[in-house]
Amino acid sequence: SVTMETVPTTTQLVEPLFALWTNPPVDDTAALAAFRDLYHDPVTVNGIPFAAADLLVRARQVNQAYSDLRIELIDTVSAPARFVVAFQMLGRHTGPLATPLGIVAPTGREVRIRTIDVLTLDDSRISEVVVVGDELGTLIGLGAVRLASG
Repeated sequence: SVTMETVPTTTQLVEPLFALWTNPPVDDTAALAAFRDLYHDPVTVNGIPFAAADLLVRARQVNQAYSDLRIELIDTVSAPARFVVAFQMLGRHTGPLATPLGIVAPTGREVRIRTIDVLTLDDSRISEVVVVGDELGTLIGLGAVRLASG
């Protein structure tokens, strides 16, 4: 079980997590090991189990879609067995981006993707993630969606 004393600090969890998603190891074996160091394999994301290999594919897609990728921490909240992190991912949209609406061709636009992750921790690794992301704001920012005026 996890107590307040065993909830990781921002340095212990957030920094390696952000580093892994913005700059995963080039070698797939090393990258998978890094994901397994932070996440259970599989990990549940928004109710769906994802293998470490699935997370790596997603990280590679993000890094192919955005250049100069970086993350700005907004805030964290710690609780027994939970860690909540609010952040913004920033970069330039220079590669194809898979979205629920289909592929968005590179726009060259700067993006600011606001996200809140609620992480459930088990044995000091992430066993579950609830992701609340501003996908609509991202799509509007890329010009893939326009709000109707009226």
